[in-house]
Amino acid sequence: MSRHVSETPATTWLDRHGVAFTGHPYDYVEHGGTGESARQLGVDEHAVVKTLVMQDDKARPLIVLMHGDRKVSTKNLARQIGAKAVEPCKPEVAQRHSGYLVGGTSPFGLRKVMTVYVEDSVLELPRIWINGGRRGFLVGIEPRVLVETLGAKPVHCALAE
Repeated sequence: MSRHVSETPATTWLDRHGVAFTGHPYDYVEHGGTGESARQLGVDEHAVVKTLVMQDDKARPLIVLMHGDRKVSTKNLARQIGAKAVEPCKPEVAQRHSGYLVGGTSPFGLRKVMTVYVEDSVLELPRIWINGGRRGFLVGIEPRVLVETLGAKPVHCALAE
């Protein structure tokens, strides 16, 4: 059975920027995270990339793209981007900055322009699955798209889960 997912701000953005992508709907499970989407789609959780909305010590929002099976060392990230501290935004703040519901946040088609950081090892993968702008919908893309179209800056701040 194929499920149709209508356009999202993310897929519209990808189309507008000429980015080739594949759509991958799955059954969204509250608090299922990347483990659940990877299981349903039959892909390695390491290649499922989370889009995290964080803020620095001056409350400036930023995006961190991280492997699904890793956590962000906010201490290492802060040091690398020249901030005193970095912390995750509260869900309602993240939603206001991104324009997306938590669990459906995509780095594409954001409401606000934010600096995007990507864990450097994500860029070494042949293909990644990342949120397509809706809960229960990932897009498959080549990781170079993150740098080429979003201007994502590589960082090294992963912690094992």
